[in-house]
Amino acid sequence: MAEQNESHEENEQREPERFPHTPVMLERIVDLFTPTLEGPGKVVVDATLGMGGHSAGLLERFPELTLIGLDRDTDALGIAGERLARFGDRVHLVHTVYDEIVDAIEGLGFSEVDGVLFDLGVSSLQLDRAERGFAYSQDAPLDMRMDRTQGITAAEVLAEYDEGELRRIFQRYGEEKLAGRYAKAIVERRATTPFTMSGDLVQVLHDATPVAIQRQGHPAKRVFQALRIEVNTELSVLERAIPAALDAIAVGGRIVVESYQSLEDRIVKRALVKRTTSSAPADLPVELPEHAPTFSLVVKGAELADDAERAANPRATPVRLRAAERIRK
Repeated sequence: MAEQNESHEENEQREPERFPHTPVMLERIVDLFTPTLEGPGKVVVDATLGMGGHSAGLLERFPELTLIGLDRDTDALGIAGERLARFGDRVHLVHTVYDEIVDAIEGLGFSEVDGVLFDLGVSSLQLDRAERGFAYSQDAPLDMRMDRTQGITAAEVLAEYDEGELRRIFQRYGEEKLAGRYAKAIVERRATTPFTMSGDLVQVLHDATPVAIQRQGHPAKRVFQALRIEVNTELSVLERAIPAALDAIAVGGRIVVESYQSLEDRIVKRALVKRTTSSAPADLPVELPEHAPTFSLVVKGAELADDAERAANPRATPVRLRAAERIRK
């Protein structure tokens, strides 16, 4: 037993080095889930498993907890599987998009869960691996698929969408003021040379950006965000996933969502407002039980990372955290 204990301690000491990703607001998330995940028989879904940082933290804090981890990225599932192997049969990993959360839960024999966590957007794994093409700061093939086993790539979007479609996605998903200018420049360039590498796209965007605007931030940031959202249909998936997750939560259970840009946060906010607000008509003298809210907010509004968190983990800077608890069926 002594040898086993020493081995376990060594494994935990090595983990930060082997899995360098620091999960955003982990301690706060653990605190928010504590009232609902303590004790036997509890089940939580990490709907955005990534490299398993949040999942590992929850499994360590709640020793009787069962975790269902979802991810569309097979690379992430492999890394998380290694990281979480020490928790044995308390962990169930599923290769799926998170709007299929109900099928994943029921497929494992559960009818409801006690918690659901979403950590939205592109993962550290995807950003840090240059060959995935997510980062405008590194030259790589223009892929951007979270699940590389299926779907259209960013290079195909740039090759096949007409100028109006490109302008639309840059405006809608990137909130880019120069969307029309960038779409025109892309169409002109691809007429002679197709886009295959991210560096080519970055150069075209740079050349199409007025010098005064270049000083306000990298010209590729919003376009890359828009392409990633389009390739992975992120917003439409999220619009389906949040209501499905809320439906799967047991009374007393909680949902916690971390968003990193306003488009995601608006979708989350709307879904939570709908479930935490009475559906009774305004002129109804008495609220009937069927109109009462099914959830209550645990965090009022969107909570930001504190100064210490942002200093220790710069990726926490844009996060907006929202949480709610189910109060009735």
